[in-house]
Amino acid sequence: MRIVENRKLWFGLSTVMILPGILFMLWHLITAGTPLPLSIDYTGGTQWEMRFEQPVAPSEVRSVFVDAGYSDTTAFLVNDDRTVQLKLETLDTTEKERIEVTLGERFGAFEDLSYRSIGPAIGGEVSQAAILAVIAASVLILIYIAAAFREVPHPLRYGTAAILALVHDVLVTISFLSVMNIFLGWEIDALFLTATLTVIGFSVNDSIVIFDRVRENLRRYKADNIATVVNRSLIETAQRSIATQVTAWLTVFAIFLYGGSTLTVFTATLLVGLLSGAYSSIFFAAPLVVAWEERSFFGAKTKTRATANEGVITA
Repeated sequence: MRIVENRKLWFGLSTVMILPGILFMLWHLITAGTPLPLSIDYTGGTQWEMRFEQPVAPSEVRSVFVDAGYSDTTAFLVNDDRTVQLKLETLDTTEKERIEVTLGERFGAFEDLSYRSIGPAIGGEVSQAAILAVIAASVLILIYIAAAFREVPHPLRYGTAAILALVHDVLVTISFLSVMNIFLGWEIDALFLTATLTVIGFSVNDSIVIFDRVRENLRRYKADNIATVVNRSLIETAQRSIATQVTAWLTVFAIFLYGGSTLTVFTATLLVGLLSGAYSSIFFAAPLVVAWEERSFFGAKTKTRATANEGVITA
């Protein structure tokens, strides 16, 4: 298989996958003042908790609010199958009373346990902390790979490629959400952030597994050029990478099918992100290293690896 020689195709496909997200963020920034559509976890709203006299399904309770025009409402059970907590935009008194009547007619009597406003500050603080954590992790990845790959030429290139693959997967998930926002009105919530961080973890893990095999093969096949070594490494690790991803994907898919509407955005984001992570580690990160080494990002060149025996360490 000539994976890295066909990198022009893979880089083009990656561009097609991430471009909608970039264009959507620019459009949303111009029209709405924020690069992404944010839920009440970030913009603020209302948290309403109620206890019914009989078991209810959160999706059915949520449908009452959706029918009333509050499509961004999230609903989930708390403690038992009769207590439901909802998050939605702020209701005025008249609208709240009208929805209470509808809920009573449809599900019977219920007790209003709590009704309070949610400020946007917490969501902003969590997002800031997550961004700082990703930046710190990226720096640590560079340091780790530079140390672990110190015996091969240009070790920092492997760490940089792993981080760019990470960014690639985040942009793919954003592109997916952008499309779903247009057609189904999906928004960024706290669970989307959780899904994105999970995708990042899988992406980095896959890339490092492949690069570790590349490092071993660089020592073993010193006469081969970098493209041949990376191709061989990809073939040798493909089964392990795909098996790991398929196992995780099937588990998340089961949650997507039976987890209810509250987890739909979270699990769908995970499914797309896991697929992107499997793709990027094989078809983006590894070919990127070869392209960098050969100074040819859109075409294949044969280049002997004369410096491999010299142990030169440069960035």
